[in-house]
Amino acid sequence: MLDLPVPLPVERAIRKLGSDISRARRRRRISQASLAERMGASLSTVRRMEKGDLRVPIHFFARALHVFGEIQALERLLDTPNDEIGLMLMDEHLPQRVRSKSGSVSGAL
Repeated sequence: MLDLPVPLPVERAIRKLGSDISRARRRRRISQASLAERMGASLSTVRRMEKGDLRVPIHFFARALHVFGEIQALERLLDTPNDEIGLMLMDEHLPQRVRSKSGSVSGAL
C-alpha cells in the first residue's frame, strides 16, 4: 500500500469533525472519559479524535456520533439515490433507443 499524502481538504474536514465532536461533547456536559467509556474507546483515542488525528479509525467517529444521537448524519453522507453526480454520469450512458428482442413482450412491467 502506498503512503500517499493526505489532501488538505481531507485533513481540514477531519480536524473540523474532531472539533465539532469536542464542542458537542462539551455542550452536553460529557467528560472525555465518559465519552470514551460510552464509545468503548480509550481516553487517548477520544483526545486524538477531538484533535483531528488522521490515524483515528472512522468507526470511532461513528461511535461518537451514535453516542450523540447523530449517527443518521453519517448514513446520509453519500446517499446513492440522491447522488446527483453519479446519476448524471449514468444518464449520459443511457442508450438512445431500446429494441425488443424478437418474440419478447415489451411494455410496462
